[in-house]
Amino acid sequence: MDSPDLVLVPERGRLKMADIARMAGVSISTVSRALAGNPLIPKALRDQIVEIAQTHGYVVNQSARSLRLRKTDTIGVIIPLAHEAGQMISDPFFLEMVGRLADEITRRDYLVLLHKVIATEPGWLDRIIQSHRADGLLLIGQSTQHEALNSVADTYRPMVVWGAPMPGHRYCLVGSDNREGGRLAVSHLVARDRRRIVFLGEIDAPEAIQRFEGYRKGLEEAGIAFDPALVIPSHYTRGDAQRAMERALASGVAFDAVFAFSDVLALAALTTLQRAGKSVPRDVAVVGFDDILLAQHSSPPLTTIRQDLEAGARIMVDLLFRRMAGDSSPSTISPVELVVRESA
Repeated sequence: MDSPDLVLVPERGRLKMADIARMAGVSISTVSRALAGNPLIPKALRDQIVEIAQTHGYVVNQSARSLRLRKTDTIGVIIPLAHEAGQMISDPFFLEMVGRLADEITRRDYLVLLHKVIATEPGWLDRIIQSHRADGLLLIGQSTQHEALNSVADTYRPMVVWGAPMPGHRYCLVGSDNREGGRLAVSHLVARDRRRIVFLGEIDAPEAIQRFEGYRKGLEEAGIAFDPALVIPSHYTRGDAQRAMERALASGVAFDAVFAFSDVLALAALTTLQRAGKSVPRDVAVVGFDDILLAQHSSPPLTTIRQDLEAGARIMVDLLFRRMAGDSSPSTISPVELVVRESA
């Protein structure tokens, strides 16, 4: 006959919370609070319950816990690419931004759930929100989805977007002064006696539009007429930028400088120019935008417009956690800085 004091231990790895409660001689709710680190449970009892759980291989069912608490301890990071399906998460800008966001998120003991969104049929953002897989969302870029972001902003507060201010935007936005960045780049090139300045990139997403506007403002301030022939469209990938520069060189259009939408495009332009026998910066000066880590290691090192991605990521996560706590958080636009290296 079994002893009335004997507690049968289930097979390792199949232990349930009720089993721990029987072994510890407490209620299931006490076990739940102890495993969650609730300070209302005396430390000695908490330690005893945790030791029983660890000894017998008990693992918290995170899905059940999330359903019960309505909290996932996870932050979703979304990269919307409606404007550029070919751009990869391995793009150096995305790698750096995702890495900096992940550092800030994990510092708060939260997990990171990464989404790359290309299909943008109506309701794509609502479906992500309604999946309840994250406690808040961070978006890297607006792509062409300004209206989709606005449509959820009034009812879903824990969301912060990296991008550029748009008329009537109602979502919390963090970004850099893109227009001033474009103006600074052109002003620097003009100061280096460059007059035929190419703009390399698309003019479709908000940040791209504003950098192009800054480019045109810089030309206007210098008294240089805008020449549409010097606008060289390029998608946001290195390969497409190389092909765009090859076409520009083959066209015979004269230019002595390139201002690229991003460092990725600028580095592609630099390489293509050198392969064509052009000296950078003697024949053609090159300026990028972002100041990603690769910019200082090119040959020659890239002159660029620096936006502080480390600070930007920190601000995004700080604002998101404030919104998750129910506080208000205004949009923030940070200044940019010209970083002069050897390419211009």
